Amino acid sequence: MTIAVVDAGLGNLRSVVRALEAAGARDVRLVSDPQGIRDAARVVMPGQGAFGDFARALRPDEPLGAALVATIRSGKPYLGICLGLQVLFESSEESPGNPGLGIFPGRVVRLPSGTADTDGSRLKVPHIGWSRVALRGHHAVLGVGIDPWFYFVHSYQARPVDDTLVAGVAAFGSLPLTAAVARDNVVGVQFHPEKSQAAGHELLSAFVSWSC
Repeated sequence: MTIAVVDAGLGNLRSVVRALEAAGARDVRLVSDPQGIRDAARVVMPGQGAFGDFARALRPDEPLGAALVATIRSGKPYLGICLGLQVLFESSEESPGNPGLGIFPGRVVRLPSGTADTDGSRLKVPHIGWSRVALRGHHAVLGVGIDPWFYFVHSYQARPVDDTLVAGVAAFGSLPLTAAVARDNVVGVQFHPEKSQAAGHELLSAFVSWSC
């Protein structure tokens, strides 16, 4: 079973490959071409950096983006990490002229500056560090058993039109932020499982063995 880790030119891809291998994946390949996506049994889409650069690399009317959309719609398991979650939506405030893949209706918005933490201190943007994720319901990848502390590095969050897409929420002061989305064969996480130690290992192991 081949897992394709898509190389769109952004992100620490080798750390994701190593984390998947440690989680039990036997055939993990970095791919940067449409055929590599189409041939894989499941797809992981990591990404760090600017939404605009990422969206331009994955335009749905270009071969790489079109292959990714077709693969998602074919029902193959998909895991989006950080920008790999955000690009599932239609647009982002970070780069209004660059649309996402439009798999789900909704947009990506900036975390508000000046938000107060529970102790009254002002929270910084980007949001960097460990946060507890409150999981909603049961999901085979985001399921019972995961110790829900994960590592985040981001300034933006997804805001789906359909709130039932949200499978995990973290707190940014008193504000809830979208930590994970899930529907059918698609899971997206705003945090970095490859940097999240035991919790991330458990999540990736669940994805590797997931039958959706």
